[in-house]
Amino acid sequence: MIKNMPDLKKAQRRTKNDVNIIKDSFFIPPMMQNIGQGKYYHIVTYGCQANERDTETINGILEMMGYQSCTDAAEASVILLNTCAIRDNAEQKVFGKIGAIKHLKQSKPELIFGVCGCMAQEEDTVNEILKKYHHIDLVFGTHNINDLPTLLQEAMQTKETIVDVLSQEGEVFENLPTRRDNKIKAWVNIMYGCDKFCTYCIVPYTRGKERSRLAVDIIDEVKSLKAAGYQEITLLGQNVNAYGKDLNSEDNFASLLEAVALLEIPRIRFMTSHPWDFSAEMIAVIAKYDNIMPFIHLPVQSGNNDILKIMNRQYTVEEYKELFDKIKAAKSNVSISTDIIVGFPNETKEQFADTLALVEYCQFDNAFTFVYSARKGTPAAKMVDNVSLKEKQDRLQILNKSVNKYMHLQNERFENKIVEVLVDGPSKKDENILSGYTAHNKLVNFKGDKTLIGKIVKVKIVEVKTWSLQGEVI
Repeated sequence: MIKNMPDLKKAQRRTKNDVNIIKDSFFIPPMMQNIGQGKYYHIVTYGCQANERDTETINGILEMMGYQSCTDAAEASVILLNTCAIRDNAEQKVFGKIGAIKHLKQSKPELIFGVCGCMAQEEDTVNEILKKYHHIDLVFGTHNINDLPTLLQEAMQTKETIVDVLSQEGEVFENLPTRRDNKIKAWVNIMYGCDKFCTYCIVPYTRGKERSRLAVDIIDEVKSLKAAGYQEITLLGQNVNAYGKDLNSEDNFASLLEAVALLEIPRIRFMTSHPWDFSAEMIAVIAKYDNIMPFIHLPVQSGNNDILKIMNRQYTVEEYKELFDKIKAAKSNVSISTDIIVGFPNETKEQFADTLALVEYCQFDNAFTFVYSARKGTPAAKMVDNVSLKEKQDRLQILNKSVNKYMHLQNERFENKIVEVLVDGPSKKDENILSGYTAHNKLVNFKGDKTLIGKIVKVKIVEVKTWSLQGEVI
């Protein structure tokens, strides 16, 4: 049953209409209120922190219906893939997982298997699902997670593939149920969507327009998290710097950040920041409060002005450097990471060399580097590209070599220093080793008692690596 199909033309539309903030509208049909008693659900999440936060909401909805989470898909009565559309390799992983689940559906016909998230917002993806993957029962997007109980009911009753993907600017839904796996750190959405329309990016189409939550609702959520013992919150949005522009009030990200800092939760982070909207007022607030962590993710994407213009990034290399230097001067010893795309259509060797020069200038603490991946429906996907895949991959290797050199160099400043580490838990590689992150977002591994998990402890750094630090508890 096709209720709504994704439409990229509708998804890119932007109006000046006020955003609807919808509270207390969540509804579970009577038939579904205890449908999950004695049953399990399994969710696989791909992509960014926004998807992880959406999964926490889906968890809460399913558990309100009685389901329990499980790690083994074979035990589940409901399986959902919360997908990412930012790069082609992420999509290929999802299609591989869809194929792998087919045998489970064949052995358990009553299993409800659904695909949601950003890939579901793409026309081509949904058409491919309808054509090739008949074992999928449910497809919904990023705008109607609140309708999940009703959609599940329809999938169970009709035995058809239910497609309900809304291509719209979007609303803000408050008071949806949530279940967070992490009891130490929490994501807090402050806004949704993006209006920047970088020519390579699908996010404005999959997530809708920039729309902010009310500051009072954000503050109330942070207060409840602090009362529950959370040590760190990350204020989350596709572009947090644009917070408040749609509210017709004096609220902006700087004022919100200050209000959150005054709540005295131990650690505050935020992501992601677009250089376009990074104000002097923001820098002043970041510098003023010790519980705002000295770590900023500031994507640059390219070190060449012509490429930045074609990307529609709305700043120059010189403006980025000026902002970078202001942040460095204002916040003592701040760490800055970035994103860089290699091999944008028709990028020349000289333009790539400009990116290397910017990396040398900034000496980032970390950089997430990618070969350009065309996204259907974006302007960049229509550009003729004369740079071979091999050349792109060669450039990525050269860039990563430079990035890794400076990552290690930035880590060296912590050698033999005592740092504060928020302990996440046992290391993924060794159960006998604890791991956590410093204020500067450096991963630290050290031996310690598991009673330290969830606490901020002092650790002396005794060994420096490129991707992590080794320490000893003081």
